[in-house]
Amino acid sequence: MAIHLIDQAVSAGARQSEACRILDISPRTLRRWRASQDLHDRRKGAGKACPHALTQEEKDRILDVCNQAEYRSLPPSQIVPRLADQGTYLASESSFYRILRDANQQHRRGRAKAPNKPSRPTAFAASAPNRVWTWDITFLPSAIRGQFHRLYLILDVYSRSIVGWEIHDDELASHASELITKACLRHRVRRDQLVLHADNGSPMKGSTMLSTLQRLGVVPSFSRPSVSDDNPYSEALFRTLKYTPAYPGKPFASLEAARQWVEGFVTWYNTEHRHSGIRFVTPAQRHAGTDCRILAQRATVYEHAKKARPDRWRGRPIRNWTPAGTAWLNPEKPVSDTPKAKHVAA
Repeated sequence: MAIHLIDQAVSAGARQSEACRILDISPRTLRRWRASQDLHDRRKGAGKACPHALTQEEKDRILDVCNQAEYRSLPPSQIVPRLADQGTYLASESSFYRILRDANQQHRRGRAKAPNKPSRPTAFAASAPNRVWTWDITFLPSAIRGQFHRLYLILDVYSRSIVGWEIHDDELASHASELITKACLRHRVRRDQLVLHADNGSPMKGSTMLSTLQRLGVVPSFSRPSVSDDNPYSEALFRTLKYTPAYPGKPFASLEAARQWVEGFVTWYNTEHRHSGIRFVTPAQRHAGTDCRILAQRATVYEHAKKARPDRWRGRPIRNWTPAGTAWLNPEKPVSDTPKAKHVAA
């Protein structure tokens, strides 16, 4: 029909390319159709007839068999072999599943509950220090093989500053509760000011820890079970800690030695390390609010360098030295600015 319509249009004086465009086909497709021995549309996405497809009668028979008393509680993986034992073949196992699914009869059988897909954790925005903290526990090797020290570490999402840490030989919710209490007192956190994010470990969700958060007025937030990237800031900090050149090549000789080394690392990280996520200022500068002045000074230096040798810039702007702004924890993908999609921790 398409060939006939195009021929009529061309005979009436129309251009072939325009006639093909109206029918949404290309001239090359038209040439292929004219040279073809059959009238099948072989374009990608075109509806194709399958000569060996199951007929409606065969599909109805499969549904009747699946709804029989002896098969109604069985999945196709059990029905197909039983039919084969009786010398009957109706269709493949995948065809059984597809037909049951099309008929809205593919449901879980027995007492097993359907798998529960946990929802993404709530997205929080940190627009100032002490609004969103994240914490986790990592292992530090000890001198005894198979035994480890536990480093409890709290990070401020906005400034990337380490706001609290302790090292113990065990994982207990009481240790975490005491650490959070000390950190909130040190940084003067008020009620309903802070969101604390963690994973699903027992110290994070222990009754002692949760009661402490409720007493302090801290909003708890948790990662999804078995999801490794819902707590990215703490994981990235642990990688920085363990891959820094100063990290010991041998296990820590004692608990006191581990505490001494971590204390030095925290001082270096907060006061000397230029963090790439906050425009290469130190976490302490970002936490104190002096990063804006430092970044403005850098921008001035770059502007003077550009004016001195404009040929080296070729009209391009200087490097972006504006402050990093709001930091998001587990933002939606893509990021949406609607209030329903995110909860802003202000």
